[in-house]
Amino acid sequence: MEKPDIPRLQLESFAHFNYKVPLLQVQHYPVNAAYFTIENRDNYPVIDYISPNRRQFYKIFHMTSGTGVLTIGLHQYEMGPGEIAFLHPDEIMSWQTTSQETGGHFCLIHPAYFGHDAAHVAQLFRQYPYFQPSQAVVQLTPEQSTTVNGYFEQMLKEERGPNDDKKQAILLHLQMLLLEAKRAGKQLAQVQVTEQFGHIYGFLSLLESAFQVKTPDDTIKIKTAAEFAGQLNVHPNYLNALVKNHTGKTLREHILDRLLYEAKSLLVQTDWDINTISYGLGFSGHAAFTSFFSKKAQVTPTAFRKNVAAPAHL
Repeated sequence: MEKPDIPRLQLESFAHFNYKVPLLQVQHYPVNAAYFTIENRDNYPVIDYISPNRRQFYKIFHMTSGTGVLTIGLHQYEMGPGEIAFLHPDEIMSWQTTSQETGGHFCLIHPAYFGHDAAHVAQLFRQYPYFQPSQAVVQLTPEQSTTVNGYFEQMLKEERGPNDDKKQAILLHLQMLLLEAKRAGKQLAQVQVTEQFGHIYGFLSLLESAFQVKTPDDTIKIKTAAEFAGQLNVHPNYLNALVKNHTGKTLREHILDRLLYEAKSLLVQTDWDINTISYGLGFSGHAAFTSFFSKKAQVTPTAFRKNVAAPAHL
């Protein structure tokens, strides 16, 4: 029997949400992404997107111009010039640009980048207070912002350069960047997100948690849209309309896209045979998996594995 407290909101009620529609393109990092990436916003313009957890990357970005709305978990920040954000791999985050252009830098750091020779830096990242959603954005003074921008420029120069010891230099600049932000210590005010946005985050979080294929013996059970809605205590039609309205895709499309992403990740990041991957992802066998993959990716799993380079290790 249907629960009496299940909301049955009309689509018109979504118009009161704080975002333009559709807004959030769900964006996963490439399955063969480098362990360290740094970019200047002049060459890599920001887009409106939402990034699920299990991104496997710390992200730090600093704004020198422009404005935007950053949402991390259930915390929302209105960011502008001279502010720096710290994003933990386990948190769902989204970004909406609210100006014509945004300037600055961002870097992505995979925990494996630190390696055994920089375990102390990995520990620093794990303990750094601003990788918490409620403290994730720091307001810098103009002088501090200039200093931080200089650290990003130096890291970008090193990463693009030929020096054999560039990783050591990058890690030193990263540590100085963290220290400068910690000295600033002025956290930007944040607000709680709306209940509707919380449902979107809740769905993506549950979807990510369903994909935990870490060993050849793991097998996932793909949940239906109704099962995800039940876990969030909302009606499937309501959740589907909400997610479709703000991401442009239905619950089923998100589920299939996430299944494809996991398949690509396993093909690139493991040496498991196709049968092992097929069963791990809940398919009845090699043929069923190949049919699904070929239809979605326009290439067979075997050909995809051969064509995509292994992850880059800097």
